[in-house]
Amino acid sequence: MYEHDKIYIDGAWVPSSGTGTIDVFDSTNGEVFGRIPEGTAADVDAAAKAAHAAFPEWSAKSPEERAKFCTRISEGLGARMDEIATVVTREAGMPKWLSLMVQAGLPINSFATAAALAESYQYEATVGNSLVVKEPVGVVGCITPWNYPLHQIAAKVAYAMAAGCTVVLKPSEVAPLDAFILAEIIHDTGVPAGVFNLVTGTGAEVGEAISKHPLVDMVSFTGSTRAGKAVAAAASGTLKRVALELGGKSANILLDDLDDEAFETAVRDGVGKAYLNSGQTCTALTRMLVPAGRLADAERLAADEVETKFQPQDPFADFAMLGPLSSQAQVDRVTGYIQKGIDEGAKLVTGGPERPEGLEAGYFVRPTVFSEVSNDMTIAQEEIFGPVLSILPYDSEDDAVRIANDSPYGLSGGVWSADADRAKGVARKIRTGQIEVNGGAFNANAPFGGYKQSGYGREYGTHGFEEFLETKSMQL
Repeated sequence: MYEHDKIYIDGAWVPSSGTGTIDVFDSTNGEVFGRIPEGTAADVDAAAKAAHAAFPEWSAKSPEERAKFCTRISEGLGARMDEIATVVTREAGMPKWLSLMVQAGLPINSFATAAALAESYQYEATVGNSLVVKEPVGVVGCITPWNYPLHQIAAKVAYAMAAGCTVVLKPSEVAPLDAFILAEIIHDTGVPAGVFNLVTGTGAEVGEAISKHPLVDMVSFTGSTRAGKAVAAAASGTLKRVALELGGKSANILLDDLDDEAFETAVRDGVGKAYLNSGQTCTALTRMLVPAGRLADAERLAADEVETKFQPQDPFADFAMLGPLSSQAQVDRVTGYIQKGIDEGAKLVTGGPERPEGLEAGYFVRPTVFSEVSNDMTIAQEEIFGPVLSILPYDSEDDAVRIANDSPYGLSGGVWSADADRAKGVARKIRTGQIEVNGGAFNANAPFGGYKQSGYGREYGTHGFEEFLETKSMQL
């Protein structure tokens, strides 16, 4: 059991002003394995005041000083890498070997990259008779999700602190235990009191209080589009800056010039990109668009990939590819969408809403592939956040682009072609914040964010660093 009875405010572990607690459930067996305080708006007020008071001194430190702290945090995360991966696997369900690389490895990279950027960034430029300077935005409220919990925390906290901002963090109550590990590391590195504050609780209480608080200068939120709209609405009362990284329903276009071998590679890669982290990934390539004449081939290959490689199992097993979902609520949501696909007439290729055989405990669902999906079906328009792939036929390149863009979302996507220039040309037509070309690898230092209802603002690298800076012109 991971029992936490205090939150972290102004450099100290203190009791919450409330008396409630929140249970944290183990995705592998459904049992309670942690407990955290159910924070209150009063806790947020105390944290915001501490962050506000700490801001002048922290923002006045040299970039080199701030970088040293971020580097020490990165090293501290590295020392507890196995523990972090284990905790996140139990919280969210990602296989342990993947959690080591992704759930633990990417946060280490974020703090190290933020440290390097703090030192290398050019904070001043001359424009005519003006000196244009970049300054930290102030107190940043960070509200983070459960699917990549520490990674999303680091994407905000590391860059905000490196830029000279102070932070109030609310992690997801579904996967909050990794945030306590980070808070312990930050405390041990000697970061000045008030620079980092942790308040756990629900979005309705703590998240809304952060979004509304007059001493919070910016809110950076990752989560569902519905919740993002609520954050933006709450923040509008004080006209604070808002960065939103929201949902996705990304299209993966397999163009008609792929030979049989390349087509098979693309289909199998696409299944993996849809099922990463059990499909609990905002950039998941959940709509596979294939030429109408190759629909049967895509069905056969996708079914084979799922049935031979992506069967659900204990995420602590060696090289498991598909673990459980994060919660019973997610199981209910995903199986509801699978049933909806059946009811709306999509062709069920493999999987279904029934519980996987031999897995009586834990939040497991059957990995599912639908075909003959039309883009007006619910499973093609709404984010499912589980291992569900929809295969859609198209008639021409223009038709594929039309289908890909016929979505309220614009977070990610993919294009495969035998001609790299053709693939890049199609990729430019897709209205999305990032897109893979012929399976291009994820880049943790490239700008990350969305178009349309996938949000606004960017994370990671220089663009993520700049989100936490204001621009001032000094006329000389």
